[in-house]
Amino acid sequence: MRYDLVVFDNDGVLVDSEPLSNRLLAAYLTELGHPTSYEDSIRDYMGSAMHRIHDLVHKRSGQRLPEDFDATFHNRVFDAFRRELEPVAGVSAVLEKLRADGVPYCVASSGSHDRIRVALRKTGLYGHFGEDRIFSSEDVGRGKPAPDLFLYAAARMGVEPRRCAVVEDSPLGVQAAVAARMDVYGYTAMTPAAELSAAQALFADMVELPPLLASTPA
Repeated sequence: MRYDLVVFDNDGVLVDSEPLSNRLLAAYLTELGHPTSYEDSIRDYMGSAMHRIHDLVHKRSGQRLPEDFDATFHNRVFDAFRRELEPVAGVSAVLEKLRADGVPYCVASSGSHDRIRVALRKTGLYGHFGEDRIFSSEDVGRGKPAPDLFLYAAARMGVEPRRCAVVEDSPLGVQAAVAARMDVYGYTAMTPAAELSAAQALFADMVELPPLLASTPA
């Protein structure tokens, strides 16, 4: 292994949450008078922190989302997570491999701390992390594509950015990792490869990830 830290995105990389959350987001925005399809939500908001959703809606419509938007949306998402959420296929084996090899890893997500924990606990992945290896855009104020979150996670883990690998599935996340000067590996299960082309390498199945991390120079 040529990296001192592997940083995982959460939604779509550790937990298979993107279909659930984007269906709910599209429905809620439409309900509020901002017609949004599932495809629109994936294209415009996948990988975003909540403040970016507010900013884009305001920019496009001139209207502000209601003050309770975040709380209502998160309640709907958490209910769906507790009923339906599953881990991304094969990711538990990747985490076990990293642990066996003595390679530190963490999660750095645009989602809130509550959202990350609900998702990891429901999918049985929380035990792979624990409280000291979970980082949220809430910690830094600016979500992806700004590099702040990844830089914060690396600093808290005591690793230089150039020694980090990021695993991402969204264009915003790839942009953030590149801006942080970290190598990034793009997971293409839901995102067209062309949209992640700035990544160090692309992969479509988690079984492909450990060899990529081990063989590519940092």
